[in-house]
Amino acid sequence: MSALPAADLFELFLRFLVLSLLSIGGAMSTAPEMHRYLVVERGWLGEADFTTAIALAQAAPGPNVLFVPVLGFQVAGLAGAAAALLGILLPSTLLSLGVSRWGATRRDTPLVRAFTAGLAPVTVGLVFATGWLLALPFIGEPAHRTGALVLIGLTALVTLRTRLAPIWMIVVGAVAGALGWV
Repeated sequence: MSALPAADLFELFLRFLVLSLLSIGGAMSTAPEMHRYLVVERGWLGEADFTTAIALAQAAPGPNVLFVPVLGFQVAGLAGAAAALLGILLPSTLLSLGVSRWGATRRDTPLVRAFTAGLAPVTVGLVFATGWLLALPFIGEPAHRTGALVLIGLTALVTLRTRLAPIWMIVVGAVAGALGWV
């Protein structure tokens, strides 16, 4: 972690500001773009640092947006955490407040119903892309490929078929990893 110039901090803020408007389904749905920007394009983080930040924040209690300030902190300390968090929260919060108030008074109109129905597949696709990105480092290792694929499949199946809290699937994945199964 090194101090970034003010121009880079502002660019980080602006990038997360734009991502906020694309984060249909939550900040996690924009993780692939965050990865492209922070790891591939700018080289501020390594693959392992990126994945670890997301895993750490997801394991902690609280909203799933916690990984954003962790990424920002890894890039530029407290200033980076603040830039990333303000960027990701500010526009989506203001937009959500405005749209929810507008939509509440018009929820039974065909336009609002169509918009809501249209967002469901977009959200599923974005979350799937995030899951795929996070699984790639583990799928690529030949020794763990089968175990990782089985664990990913079982997790998807349990998620779709039950109302089990995600923390239990995280615990199972952690135990499987600790035992060297994946």
